[in-house]
Amino acid sequence: MNRFGKALLVAALVGVVGMAFRVSWNALRDVATATGADETAAFLYPFVVDGLMALALVATLVLTGDARRFALRVLAAYTLASLVLNYVHGLVPELHSEVVDWGRLADWDPANWALVLLATSLPVGSIYFGSDLVAKVLHHRPIEAPTPTPNQDESTETIMNRSMADLGVSTPAPVSPADAAGGLNASVPVDLAKSVEAPPVAMGAESVPSRRPTGRVPAAARSTRPTRTMEQLLIEARELTEEWSGEELTAEGIRKAVRTSPARARALRDTLRAEREQQPTGQHRRTTPLTDNMPDDMSGSVAVAGAREKAAVGGPVA
Repeated sequence: MNRFGKALLVAALVGVVGMAFRVSWNALRDVATATGADETAAFLYPFVVDGLMALALVATLVLTGDARRFALRVLAAYTLASLVLNYVHGLVPELHSEVVDWGRLADWDPANWALVLLATSLPVGSIYFGSDLVAKVLHHRPIEAPTPTPNQDESTETIMNRSMADLGVSTPAPVSPADAAGGLNASVPVDLAKSVEAPPVAMGAESVPSRRPTGRVPAAARSTRPTRTMEQLLIEARELTEEWSGEELTAEGIRKAVRTSPARARALRDTLRAEREQQPTGQHRRTTPLTDNMPDDMSGSVAVAGAREKAAVGGPVA
């Protein structure tokens, strides 16, 4: 709708509201006079009731959230009150005379008391609710939409939503597993002219620092525990597993007890089991060569270590 149509619609609304106020004004003035108001107060009484309705309507259009719901409740309450007073004015013939004096709004006393309470409480409610609505409107901060920058390009979301047919590079054809396996070792020529250019870096943007290459571990961070030979590990394993049963003598248990690698733990397990098979019942120790049940890469180091120990005690070196 153009601006002229909106202005015409607002003007029509103002006209309808003005005529409705004039119709309701007569009934509210007579009700105020019947409740004891003087001529001036009776003249201003319709502005208090219907005027707050107009204020609540404007606040409903401006406010949002809980404040808007509060304005709607005030609008509904005063609309219902005005409707009740206009209905009472139509039922009581004494209120239609030219000179209205103090009287009753209903023949039944409880109904009369309720109507008088309603008519006299509306001005006080207008002060309270009207002040609250005005305060909410003055402190209301509308949510402003972000303004786009002049040189803003397409957003990432827009690019992601574009179909593959709109992109410059077509979708690659599916590759079979055999072609993919054969193409791993083949060199694929790269055309630098057709490669996608990297987006320019905005001036003033903070560059992400690259990760420094990892160097050697400093000496202070290295473990100070000396490396144990297989003979030392075997001696320690014998002492720890002396009371173990055959089912408990596993490579994982030895690895956790001795704190060594899985390969050495398996070699220790095989050696200890071989010793137990060759020993009489109830004995768990026997000097079985450790190199019989271990890998070739470890047997050489164990043999050298054994020769060194024998040379140290003065025994013959094999």
